[in-house]
Amino acid sequence: MQTIFGHERDLFFMHLALQEAQRAYEQDEVPVGALIVDADGEIIGRGYNQVEAQHTQIAHAEMVALQDAGNRLQDWRFNNCWIYITLEPCSMCMHAIRLHRLAGIIYGADSPLFGFHLDKKEFDSVYKNDTIQILYGIEKEKSEQLLRQFFKNKRKNDG
Repeated sequence: MQTIFGHERDLFFMHLALQEAQRAYEQDEVPVGALIVDADGEIIGRGYNQVEAQHTQIAHAEMVALQDAGNRLQDWRFNNCWIYITLEPCSMCMHAIRLHRLAGIIYGADSPLFGFHLDKKEFDSVYKNDTIQILYGIEKEKSEQLLRQFFKNKRKNDG
């Protein structure tokens, strides 16, 4: 695999996360996709929303990707790994990401209804020197467009 850095790397992996979101869309799930990438640029986890299919909120794209990565690594510690998500994670997913010790989060669209930023206090950390980095707005428009189209279709089909 060709080594890519910085913004090009972020666009590349967010594009792949959008492909995961498209899979959710095609299965009538809220179109959110996630990828976990290690320090070498290898994808170690993939996920897309499966809440309706699995009948549980635990099946958010991020949670599915975390489980996939854990199964591949046979570990729950994802030091120096980053997660790419098409939508700002909710509080549940944000806490899981922190507990898995990821280095950072990159997400596309803001979530004005359920995003972790809605919790006014800072997240308490169980680890010393918790310095998770957060970048946002990468492929925001594409992420928002897919979400808008999904909910527009839902409203049309549900009357």
